[in-house]
Amino acid sequence: MKKYNINHLRELESESIFIMREVAAQFEKPALLFSGGKDSIVMVHLARKAFWPAKIPFPLFHIDTGHNFEETIIFRDELVKKIGAQLIVGSVQESIDKGRVVEEKGFDASRNLLQTVTLLDAIEKNKFDAALGGGRRDEEKARAKERFFSHRDEFGQWDPKNQRPELWNIFNGKKNMGENFRVFPLSNWTEMDIWQYIYLDNIDIPDLYYTHEREVFYRDGQWLAAASFMKRRDTEEVVTKQVRCRTIGDVSCTGMTLSTADNLEEIIQEIAATRVTERGGRADDMRSESAMEDRKKEGYF
Repeated sequence: MKKYNINHLRELESESIFIMREVAAQFEKPALLFSGGKDSIVMVHLARKAFWPAKIPFPLFHIDTGHNFEETIIFRDELVKKIGAQLIVGSVQESIDKGRVVEEKGFDASRNLLQTVTLLDAIEKNKFDAALGGGRRDEEKARAKERFFSHRDEFGQWDPKNQRPELWNIFNGKKNMGENFRVFPLSNWTEMDIWQYIYLDNIDIPDLYYTHEREVFYRDGQWLAAASFMKRRDTEEVVTKQVRCRTIGDVSCTGMTLSTADNLEEIIQEIAATRVTERGGRADDMRSESAMEDRKKEGYF
């Protein structure tokens, strides 16, 4: 690990822990958004450090699209059991069944967009006044606009022009009834920081991140996992490839990376050499130039 800047990683760790403790101090009922991806796993790891030897003082909050990778759900349940955390799940399928959202049809159908309504309903139902997320500013231009404490109005919506200043690490969590905050303790981390920190602290992650054999098909410049609920065109042939996930979301929009990296050191080397952004394989970001910002304004993570 000597080739990495350990002091830099520990400074990021300290900053994130400070923010998590601020959340615990300022809010009455926070929750930690947990997707089973590497960023949310690092968030849980940091939260355990922040409040050790006590348990994490807020529940893990997962929005289940019903189209997750099976490995992600297994990892989630095992982690919750291991650390003794409370798990709260919001179900997109339940939102569909209740008529709160309408499922997309066609070849490019995805449940990813539907998560917003499920998320906002679950926040209101559980009366969460803050939701900690693993978003990082380096991921996408809309996320680069985020503050650590991201204010949301009574409708759960985000106005990038109406955020509080955060001078000298002073965070303003004051809100009116019905409003809430999204909090991003990993804001200043990069993808490389995340991977090096996982290596440094030997953090367990799902096998999806390591190279494995999987049935995939090629669509619009990316390899997608072949799942029973995904419609394929006649020209989209299912083949078996050596792939891994670089970022994990709903199966329908998570591009798989052709790779031979089967350990953390090789993943770090691969990330250092790539010219494709982390979310370059996410189909949900390709729907329009402002896809992420539009979703965030509506209440997305």
